[in-house]
Amino acid sequence: MPHARRFLVVHGWQNQRPQGHWQRWLTETLRDAGEQVLYPQLPDPEMPSLATWKRVLRDELAMLGDGERIVICHSLGCLLWLAHAQDARPEEAVDRVLLVCPPGPSTLPRELEDFYAGPFEAAAIQRSARHGVELVCTDVDPWCPEGAATLYGRVLDLPVHVVEGAGHLSLDEGYGPWPAVERWALEGVMAEPAAAARAAA
Repeated sequence: MPHARRFLVVHGWQNQRPQGHWQRWLTETLRDAGEQVLYPQLPDPEMPSLATWKRVLRDELAMLGDGERIVICHSLGCLLWLAHAQDARPEEAVDRVLLVCPPGPSTLPRELEDFYAGPFEAAAIQRSARHGVELVCTDVDPWCPEGAATLYGRVLDLPVHVVEGAGHLSLDEGYGPWPAVERWALEGVMAEPAAAARAAA
């Protein structure tokens, strides 16, 4: 009997998993389809500690079991994954990871500076997911004026999917139901990352 597939959804700074946010929508949509999804509220989201968040992340990874393991991160949750990957144990490797709109170091307040433990080692990022880490970002993200496609995609050699004019891909921009990320979660394909914008229009 095959092992179950499980998902881990990782939120960002100041995120209380609000109703309507694409991560909440994705979690509920996948669960309604019979999938197993972990979507933990990370401690102290207003004033997070990298060390504490890494401990929780690793505890959650242990709960994913031995089947297919898929991780989907947004915003500061992406930096959490990148920091974790630098010293992750081999048994903590997952199958696929999607990083959505990681913030740039220039926008992080002083109390969050340790989340950007750059320069990140590209090889460590690649080892963290057996079938790859992918990046979805925008061309006008106020939280990454450096340009995530360059800062993370090019530097870390990640496949990049750019959604034009979509800010930080957050609830403020209508994300929101996002069929493209659901398809990536289920099939590993990010063919139309802007689909949510059309769905929300």
